[in-house]
Amino acid sequence: FLLSSAALAQPIPSDVRRAAAELRDSALAGSAAWDVVESLVNEVGPRPAGSAGDVAAVAWAVAKLEALGFSNVRAEDVVVPHWDRGTLDVRMTGPYAQPIVAASLGGSTGTPSEGIEAEVVRVPSLAALRELSERELGGRIVFVDHVMERHRSGRGYGTGSRIRGCAHYFAAERGALATLIRSAGTSEHRFAHTGSMIRNGQAPTIPGIAIANADADMLAYAAGSESPVTIRIHSTARQLADHVSANVIGEVPGKGELADEIVLLGAHLDSWDLGVGAIDDGAGVAIVTAAAKLIIDSGVAPRRTIRVVLYANEEFGLSGAQQYYENYSADLDKHVLGMEADFGAGRVWQLASRVADDRLVTVLALQNLLEPIGIELGGNQSGGGADLTPLRRAGMPVLGLRQDGTDYFDYHHTADDTLDKIDRDDLDQNVAAFVTAAWVAANIDSDFGRLPIDTSEQSCAAEYD
Repeated sequence: FLLSSAALAQPIPSDVRRAAAELRDSALAGSAAWDVVESLVNEVGPRPAGSAGDVAAVAWAVAKLEALGFSNVRAEDVVVPHWDRGTLDVRMTGPYAQPIVAASLGGSTGTPSEGIEAEVVRVPSLAALRELSERELGGRIVFVDHVMERHRSGRGYGTGSRIRGCAHYFAAERGALATLIRSAGTSEHRFAHTGSMIRNGQAPTIPGIAIANADADMLAYAAGSESPVTIRIHSTARQLADHVSANVIGEVPGKGELADEIVLLGAHLDSWDLGVGAIDDGAGVAIVTAAAKLIIDSGVAPRRTIRVVLYANEEFGLSGAQQYYENYSADLDKHVLGMEADFGAGRVWQLASRVADDRLVTVLALQNLLEPIGIELGGNQSGGGADLTPLRRAGMPVLGLRQDGTDYFDYHHTADDTLDKIDRDDLDQNVAAFVTAAWVAANIDSDFGRLPIDTSEQSCAAEYD
């Protein structure tokens, strides 16, 4: 679109633009985001679903939102799985004896008490895995050796997460005893990246293990020898009884005839257990909370209600996202827009969307407001964020404020996910982007339309058939 500045401004009234710009600049000067994430990771720490840390995080979030002046603060129950990674030992026993740095994947089963020792079959992809027969894989360990691409958009993670979630399904179907994957990460340090191996409800029946990239290189080297590669695995990973966690919600109430409409700002409260969940997703919790806090502190009520939702159990199955959808299914048409922060704290560089085509001019006008802080215009195919998936599939429009993820997957799901990986100025730039978009969405006369209902099947088999 080749539009003048005046044309770009038309969907956003001048008073809304002016207030949005003031909020944007206020965030750049310093927001509450650092204090929020610092408090969460130091006072609560790791918070995997069903754990004591998860319980502590819910209590922390309720107290924090109340202290920051949010209205209608509440914790809404969500039943979540509780998985215990236990202990893990992985060793190459042939042709060379080497210990392997590894992490069990979320949902993995354990091994028998005596462990597993078997020959390794190395494949480069899921497609290659599916080409092998039960005769070729039965009684063996599958090693999927896919190197994840580094890119600021994080586009390489899609393939990595599909391998993590589907390799066990195809391997078990062909009689394999376990799966090893090269970590879904870009780190050159000797860390293994955990993550869920449960995809679309398909629970694993064999152990799933991620190995550090350096150890994957070692294993690949061994696979190039003339001798069989053998691995020994001992794991006590296990699934425990479900627990009750909660989505924690706080609001900035709207005022006037649009007050019952909702602009949703989401992040997830849970984390994996290896690190302290600073970038995933403590930063997101801080960004959306601080953005809404700026609006509270402005003393001017938005026309629409801005609702912050800190979701339970994003990491291990989107339990909180699904429960929220079920709780508010009668009000879906009131959810005019959703945004989620769940990609660390790198600077936002692009505004993407998924809105009705005839509302794209509003997205263009919003990008015009964000351009001074380095944000370009993206396409109209954004997913919005994992926790927004049920709402988006039901028709809610979304905006994607895309952060720079160049180094995000160096730390993601590892012991290195710690507070020192967050830059305060970059964090505040995120808050500036979110508060600008939230204020505009909550105050313009029009909305963002509705999306077509998405009923496509989501499963490993459907994805690869």
